[in-house]
Amino acid sequence: MRNIFISCSVVALCLIPISSYGQEVKVEKESSHSLFNGKDLAGWHVDVPKADKDPEIGPSFVVRDGKLVSLGEPRGHLITDKVYENFKLTVEYRFSKKPGNCGVLVYSSKPRALFGMFPASIEVQMHHENAGDFWCIDENIEVPEMEKRRPKGENQKWGGKKGDARRILNLTDGSEKPVGEWNKMVIECLGNELKVWVNGDLVNHGTNCTASKGQIALQAEGSEVEFKTLMLEPLKVEKKVE
Repeated sequence: MRNIFISCSVVALCLIPISSYGQEVKVEKESSHSLFNGKDLAGWHVDVPKADKDPEIGPSFVVRDGKLVSLGEPRGHLITDKVYENFKLTVEYRFSKKPGNCGVLVYSSKPRALFGMFPASIEVQMHHENAGDFWCIDENIEVPEMEKRRPKGENQKWGGKKGDARRILNLTDGSEKPVGEWNKMVIECLGNELKVWVNGDLVNHGTNCTASKGQIALQAEGSEVEFKTLMLEPLKVEKKVE
């Protein structure tokens, strides 16, 4: 019998240049590393739709006191320049002012795929008291008990398009820490499977995602959020014959 198991590796990470996304490319190997260098936004780019008409608009994302800060407005996304697959991402964050909405997007690809704002992706929700929900954005993913955890209205279908039932409820209540304290979110992407932990609690687990690799994005979605850790570790799949 062949079993597949997961192990974290500090020596091999598959990085695929954006220009080669969806094509057969040579894989570059790197060690585990932080996506944020503590000094500037190198390795990231911003997509803020309002900036199309107002190039002088203020920033949505800044570096402050060694932390990456989403200011919440103007709304948009901070997106990695590179595409990732098979990884564990550890995020430490807190709402520094009034709690509200934000998220980490994985498997991200086509920009502004939904509502002229959101890139195609699976959003791992950080909305206060809803951390760990999934939102499907021009992609889709499945979880157990779909009827219970992914409520849909009459004539709605599960999917990631406008009008679809896109929200998948998390598994727990009360996993987040009080406002102002640091939360630790761990996101594990392995092929088409996605797992999320918040402060040690498994809060969501999806399979059969319609994407298996993509960029990583942070949201500016109305509330100020500080990030002090964005650590990416590779996951290596090894086949063991018994």
